[in-house]
Amino acid sequence: MPVDRDELFARIQHPLPHHLISRGVGKLAESRSPWLKDLLIQRFIRTFDVDMSQAVESDPEAYACFNDFFTRALSPEARPISEGIVSPADGTLSQFGAIDNGTLVQAKGHTYSLTALLGGDTHRAAPFRDGHFATVYLSPRDYHRVHMPVTGTLREMIYVPGRLFSVNPATANHVPGLFARNERLVCLFDTEHGPLAMVLVGAMIVAAIETVWAGQITPLSGRVQTTRFDEPIVIEKGQEMGRFKLGSTVVMCFGHDVAFRDICTDGLVVSMGQSLAS
Repeated sequence: MPVDRDELFARIQHPLPHHLISRGVGKLAESRSPWLKDLLIQRFIRTFDVDMSQAVESDPEAYACFNDFFTRALSPEARPISEGIVSPADGTLSQFGAIDNGTLVQAKGHTYSLTALLGGDTHRAAPFRDGHFATVYLSPRDYHRVHMPVTGTLREMIYVPGRLFSVNPATANHVPGLFARNERLVCLFDTEHGPLAMVLVGAMIVAAIETVWAGQITPLSGRVQTTRFDEPIVIEKGQEMGRFKLGSTVVMCFGHDVAFRDICTDGLVVSMGQSLAS
């Protein structure tokens, strides 16, 4: 019987010390040593065919460390913001559709719990139980800043500890409840489309998640931590709200029905600012 390489890859990850590996990679990614950071950046560009022409700083050697390169800014004209609800990131629209009584689709044949995704609080999950969702997977070669799909007012942020499985398609197809098991940051907004949850999911070798209002968030302690915002923090549609130091996945959950565009299909390659729904 032939070996299912995707399943084998997923199984190998279970016993690995996810956080130890990620911390080690994080230290390398923050190194300011010119020879090391230039070596890492150049090899990464060649391996993943990274297009530097749209970056504000197109010279790879100008970055102080690998993380600065990885979270590089793009020229403003590189990602025009379209009408309606837009993609929050460059990547692949891996899944989208209705949240069915508190259940989301992870991959073909795999579903997971909305309540678990949002940190285990049923009251927090209630407004989204019959809404809609979209999942965007960011591959290593993608632009790794996350932007607002609509204008929103931040009201709560929840850090949820967890594992750090890879979130690539191979793992998503073989690790049940992947996005509700990995370390993640849940950001709850009020918008003209109703409540919005932006869930930034950590992954293997993701050294940290940052937000524009609080800086680096992860890794933290091994318990759920909630921050509520009494003073309004408004982030306009298309503005940056966070970034991954090494790649991962964003899950958007809307409390109301969302009319996805006809172009939307599972596996669609999307760009930040591209219209996904009205």
